[in-house]
Amino acid sequence: MDVLKRNNVKVIGQGKTPMLLAHGYGCDQNMWRYITPAFINDYQIILFDHVGFGQSDVSGYTPARYQSLQAYADDILEICAALHLQDVVFVGHSVSAMLGILAAIKAPDLFQNLILITPSPCYINEPGYTGGFAEADINGLLDSLDSNYLTWAAAIAPVIMGNADRPELGAELVKSFCQSNQEIARNFAHLTFRSDNRADLKKLLKKSLILQCQEDVIAPLEVGQYMHDNLSGSTLVTLNATGHCPNLSAPDQTIKAIKNFLADDTVNL
Repeated sequence: MDVLKRNNVKVIGQGKTPMLLAHGYGCDQNMWRYITPAFINDYQIILFDHVGFGQSDVSGYTPARYQSLQAYADDILEICAALHLQDVVFVGHSVSAMLGILAAIKAPDLFQNLILITPSPCYINEPGYTGGFAEADINGLLDSLDSNYLTWAAAIAPVIMGNADRPELGAELVKSFCQSNQEIARNFAHLTFRSDNRADLKKLLKKSLILQCQEDVIAPLEVGQYMHDNLSGSTLVTLNATGHCPNLSAPDQTIKAIKNFLADDTVNL
């Protein structure tokens, strides 16, 4: 399998330092279109689609391979290997933030730092931990998804996006969800919402930026604080924004926070 074809990899930009952007659940690389212009002159930007989403090659998918989030993290490492990347600045949204962490744990020398946009290591509440959802809520969400994916997508996407006063954003996410491969999207949802990567956080040895929104039903404020408390060398920035996708709803704030982090990291080095 041609890795670059499998993941519909696109490389743009005039810089030398690679910046790899990984989209969240149900999305594709088009979700970065408001972010990339701010970095295109200074970075080599790598965009891709997770298998089953966007214009990826679904012939590269088998349930046996993609039975854990680590498999998607391994795809990221394969993309880096195919392009001979080094000192990568990784930018991951939602579940892809955790995929970046898993990839950087497995191949720490490959990455320079990680930018984690609305990440969550575990979505289910437990004693002493607030993930945002009771286990019964997650079970109900996944049961609804399994019974009718398109109906579920139309209902959940605007909730994930937030910003009810800007319905076009929710509509875009609905469209993206509905264009995904339904079988793969269902399997990926189960992996995502039942994941628990809290124990992995302390294994990450790279500097990271955690970007969070003031109101986010998927990754509430407590989650961002937990990430910050358990990721050594992390910086936590809470954006004056709502919803789970600030790369679409608040791109200027997102860009500013990323640039500030990268500038400070360069000084520290």
